[in-house]
Amino acid sequence: MSAAATPAPTRVPTNSRRVPRFPLAVPADVTVMRSGIPFSIPARSVTIGELGLGLVVAGELHPGDSVGIEFRLPDAGGRFRLKAVVRYQALLHCGLEFVNLTSEQQTLIEHWTRRKSVAHPAASAPSPTASLAQAIPVRRRRISRATLLRISWIVLAGVLLLGTVGWWYWRQAWGELESQIPASQPLAQQPPTVVPAETMQSLITHKVEPIYPEAAKQANIQGVVVLEVSIGPDGTVLDVHDVSGPNQLIPAATDAVKWWRFQPYRVNGEPVQVKTTFALDFRGN
Repeated sequence: MSAAATPAPTRVPTNSRRVPRFPLAVPADVTVMRSGIPFSIPARSVTIGELGLGLVVAGELHPGDSVGIEFRLPDAGGRFRLKAVVRYQALLHCGLEFVNLTSEQQTLIEHWTRRKSVAHPAASAPSPTASLAQAIPVRRRRISRATLLRISWIVLAGVLLLGTVGWWYWRQAWGELESQIPASQPLAQQPPTVVPAETMQSLITHKVEPIYPEAAKQANIQGVVVLEVSIGPDGTVLDVHDVSGPNQLIPAATDAVKWWRFQPYRVNGEPVQVKTTFALDFRGN
């Protein structure tokens, strides 16, 4: 497969990205080493370029982490298994930079992105702000205090607007990621096996800590949320029901436990569906 016949994407100005980024919404698996043990974190891609990938991840990564990333690039053959480094991380969003690509992988990614740049030229075109800045001649003049104050208010309003839009986008991306993870089917032939919480705690392979709601923290709402959890034979969480606890804390506890993963619980050597109860304690500092 050769990319020589396809026009290269237009390079963006220096105040924008070094290479174009294009939308890419596919499931992905991120593997990161923690204390010498590999942990697999489900994720969903948001954008891709020749140098890296933007993701929404269902776990915690840190800038500088070396990770393995596996995903499928539409219309480009099978699954990609690459190495990357985390370059930035904010909330559940992170950016990965590819490292040690083979020549075949590099060619496939470049060919895919260049085809996208032809189909969507706006993705690689200079930003409207950059074009406007180049078109307006620079004039040196005194700026009045009132003008500076007006500019400050405009900048503040823009920051608040971007923050609101960013939060909405994060919530939308998180919902898409959650909807893509298939739910395991319970065994219809036999009822779930009831297992003590201590036993299932020892089988946890991936744990997401609950986020203490800021409104509840400010209102000094504390307590223990008790959840009844159904776990499939493959170790994924099938269902979560609240048993007791403050209503303001139940959604945060439920959202966290949904992402927990376990080693399969076995009966007579066979993995079975189980039911257990977890208690999550919310305490303010």
